[in-house]
Amino acid sequence: MYLGIDLGTSGVKSILIDDNQKIIAEQSSAPLAVSRPHRSWSEQNPDHWWAAVCQTLDGLAANNPRETSAIKSIGLSGQMYGATVLDASDKPLRPAILWNDTRTEKQCADLEAAAPEIRSIAGRKPTPGVTAVKLTWLRDNEPDIFRKTSHVLLPKDYIRLQLSGDKASDMADSSGTMWMDVARREWSEALLSATGMRRQQMPALYEGTEVTGSLRSALASRWGIAGPVTIAAGGGDNACGGCGTGVIADGEGTVSLGTSGVLFVAMKEARPSYDYAIETLCHSVPGVWHQMSVILSATSCLNWLAKLLKRNPAELVMQLGSVMGAPSQVLFVPFLDGCWSPHSDAEIRAALIGLQHSTDDAVLARAVLQGVAFALRECADAFRATGTNIDRLLAIGGGSRSDLWLSMIATCLGVELRVPAASELGAAFGAARLALIAATGANPADVLTLPKISRTIEPDRQYQQAYADTYQDWLQVMPEIRRASVSLGRRG
Repeated sequence: MYLGIDLGTSGVKSILIDDNQKIIAEQSSAPLAVSRPHRSWSEQNPDHWWAAVCQTLDGLAANNPRETSAIKSIGLSGQMYGATVLDASDKPLRPAILWNDTRTEKQCADLEAAAPEIRSIAGRKPTPGVTAVKLTWLRDNEPDIFRKTSHVLLPKDYIRLQLSGDKASDMADSSGTMWMDVARREWSEALLSATGMRRQQMPALYEGTEVTGSLRSALASRWGIAGPVTIAAGGGDNACGGCGTGVIADGEGTVSLGTSGVLFVAMKEARPSYDYAIETLCHSVPGVWHQMSVILSATSCLNWLAKLLKRNPAELVMQLGSVMGAPSQVLFVPFLDGCWSPHSDAEIRAALIGLQHSTDDAVLARAVLQGVAFALRECADAFRATGTNIDRLLAIGGGSRSDLWLSMIATCLGVELRVPAASELGAAFGAARLALIAATGANPADVLTLPKISRTIEPDRQYQQAYADTYQDWLQVMPEIRRASVSLGRRG
């Protein structure tokens, strides 16, 4: 048996697979809370992560004792970029600053000024979400914490520390910190120095398929695990998601519709982005990289609207049917948490434009789906500007259950979307696959295969030009929305 643990922002999911990659059992934790004490802040208590992981493993052990006892290896996945700062005794010095925290716009500019070569080394320009600028924010605003920081770990690597006592990380997750030379797959002394950090404060680096350590004996006893258990390096949630869907070959990609929206394409080489805030990162598989663009709010936009309207999100989408139809006359800008990609803009916020007396729940819901599709189109255009071809994508995540939404996205991006037959192809499954590879030495290409496809969504040629024209209108309103967002934010 092989265990995959995915530490998400909203909770932890753990799954067990067998040697044939069949999912044997799964367990989810209670929801994790996010603290937002100030505008643009987003934080979590690292010890709450560990409690949630233990909750899932306690559940697996109680409900599936025989299968749990046979675990041979554990793979780790988790939310990326979070800064978990530890003192000399490995205790967190403060709440972790999360991936969707956007307080560090000033530090992004400072970092690029301190390291003008950063785009060629790290693969892109600094953006507020990455780990490096979180530490420079601490240096500037919480100097006592910065001075006491002995080590910095990414969220899932804090779980690794609890599981095995090792300070280690994988190439994929660590390449998002902006402390790595992405092409060389190693820590960059120049980028560490530019943020006042030292290599000794960083974890040891491994490929996602490698073993980083072994499960503590006390924990093995707690969960009734019989034999020694290795810990695989794993990856960030998006790279592990790519492993779960088998997206490791050059040009294969996914569009994920979860809390955030993610465009992800695998590459056989590191392809830096100099003009856009899109990421070129290492993959969890040796010799593979990927390009990624993240919209901070995707299904969370729909959840926001449903809460506002006191409706169920799924019902809001279901009432729209499955036929795409003409573009909505109401424009929605989906930047509830600011814009991370393809333009780094921590100040811009969401907007609805074109409301009138006849605007009802259905109109608003359609506008929200369309606005997210337009934001993904903007990301895809940035990918193509760097030389990345996108012809087809796997559609994954909770939002992929809506054929209407997928039709909008396929039409806006001009690509074929393929929907996997299996629903469990996420980051926890990818982490379990990496655990299998680490334990058995199997060829990654033999394990990380593409899924069977249940249906294919083609672009709607009838409405493609109309959506393209409406997308141009959407782009043209951005400067004014940003201006108003900045002005209103300063008064708040």
